[in-house]
Amino acid sequence: MNRWIAGVTSLLAATAWGTTGTAPTPRLTADVNRDGVLTSADDAGRNSWTDARGAIFLPNLDDDEHRCTVDPADLDAPGRAVDDRLAACNDAADDRINGPRDAADLAPLAIKAERNLSGGATGTVTITPAGKARAFANGRPVGTLTAQDLRHGVHLLLEGRDIVRDPKKWDGQITVTLSVTDRGQTVTDAVRMRVAPLMLQNDLQPAQTVLASTPNTGQGFWGRTPPYEQGAPGDWPQFSSTLRKATKVRFVQGTHEGWKDMWAQDWFEPATASMPGIGGPHTMRILIRSGGVWDMPADNTPRPAGRLLYRDLRGPDVGVVQELADQASSGLNDLLNLGGNIESLPPYAGYPHGRLLYGATAERHPDAGFLTMLTGQGYQPPLVIDTSWLMVGHVDETVHVVRADNARGWTLAVADPRLGAQLLREVQRQGGGKQHLFADTKSPHKPTVDDVLRTGLADNEDAAKHIDGQLKVLLKATGLQQDELVRLPEIFNRVPGYGLLKAMTPGPANGLSITAREYAAPDPHGPRLHGQDVFKLVTGRALAGTGVRVRWVEDFFWAHLGGGEVHCSTNALRDTSRATPSWSGTAGSGMSTR
Repeated sequence: MNRWIAGVTSLLAATAWGTTGTAPTPRLTADVNRDGVLTSADDAGRNSWTDARGAIFLPNLDDDEHRCTVDPADLDAPGRAVDDRLAACNDAADDRINGPRDAADLAPLAIKAERNLSGGATGTVTITPAGKARAFANGRPVGTLTAQDLRHGVHLLLEGRDIVRDPKKWDGQITVTLSVTDRGQTVTDAVRMRVAPLMLQNDLQPAQTVLASTPNTGQGFWGRTPPYEQGAPGDWPQFSSTLRKATKVRFVQGTHEGWKDMWAQDWFEPATASMPGIGGPHTMRILIRSGGVWDMPADNTPRPAGRLLYRDLRGPDVGVVQELADQASSGLNDLLNLGGNIESLPPYAGYPHGRLLYGATAERHPDAGFLTMLTGQGYQPPLVIDTSWLMVGHVDETVHVVRADNARGWTLAVADPRLGAQLLREVQRQGGGKQHLFADTKSPHKPTVDDVLRTGLADNEDAAKHIDGQLKVLLKATGLQQDELVRLPEIFNRVPGYGLLKAMTPGPANGLSITAREYAAPDPHGPRLHGQDVFKLVTGRALAGTGVRVRWVEDFFWAHLGGGEVHCSTNALRDTSRATPSWSGTAGSGMSTR
């Protein structure tokens, strides 16, 4: 801050220009060259904004003084009035600067001192389009500036009030205009600025906080039976204890009415917004609430579990944004609005900030407004694969980024149904046909290897063909080669009544990266050969081959029977400090492969 103050003081105290009786020549300065300091080096190009030059400001949507509260009754309330009210409370919603921590979230501007003004001179600061940002002077929203203000120069702080939601309606840019009137003449000066885009984190960045849900008392699904197999979610002590052994966890308790919606991955997608600062970027974490709108506990109610973000996570330097449809989508479409279907690829050649990855087809897709908000940030071009053949329909069911000793530093771990079938046949060939899957669980369904192979595995082969199609898109887009992929065994089958596919065996590709070298995977409970679970053995060796150690998590009853795995039932806030800033297309890698 001292360097910024020194720069502004020098700027304001510079020799005034103009002579008595001439028109005022106002000068408004922002951090155009993105070094965190306001100096004359920021003068050139002030009136335009490009990727290479132009001032940036944060969407000030956090809650630095914890003034936004959530009533317990809000969490299970029907309708969306609660959601609109929760989203409307943030630091940009009031008319003051909420302490020194909040002041650090605002972008500096300066009006250069002009001493040769009459006592009747006045100034105004306007921002267009209106409502997207505002300026503060002396801790208050800027009103009319007096001659005395203008003669001494004015320190301003600019507060962003929203994110880009639809670039066709607002592209994130504003114009800040200073108008000075003196002796009947009005002269203006202006700077062009842009709100910081939301940037998705990636799975190679170390997890700083791992989040998971914990049970509560009560029915747990808004008076209805959850759409899970019998017994799910269950065995929470087994899930939580093995997850704790894998990593440090912050558990978030669901509500009496809704704790069985324990899919923390699906509540939100973590992102960050950054602006240049002295010594490096100043970053705010922004949690993008998933776009799900349900017909429970009443018609067109935004997924209630998303309200836990406001209760438990919003605070200093952590904001929450939502872009919700007015009406619920069909159930199969709505599943694609969730965080498990919103992932990102790390940086690689041509994509210094990585890429947004999600699943969709023309027939089955996320809500249009939610998707426009995600893709409209402009710095992580989207890549789309077909997940419509999956019951849940999420990209995290089949692919996961892992480190690799290759040119880009990463590759993809992929679910491989053919490898799963191959392992079953090998177990049978070696006399293990009577070995049971899920033998060491409480599952009422424990088929033998012979049982599974007797089905012919046609559904499993259909899944393999669909994954082939996904990989065709992914390999072409990334330049990865088939022999760079990390293939993990899994068996798929079809959901009765829907014709869609799901994981029959817990899928190790649907796990949680703790660091680039540590991975929490669901215990597959595969058949044993020579005393070893062959699915675990092959998974561990495949990941070890790329320098990743597996930590096994017991999720069979807590997540797997509900249609998800470790990744689906957790979330992570990651260390993005090494990420390439949005305003830089070359420096940094955005990840750590250590």
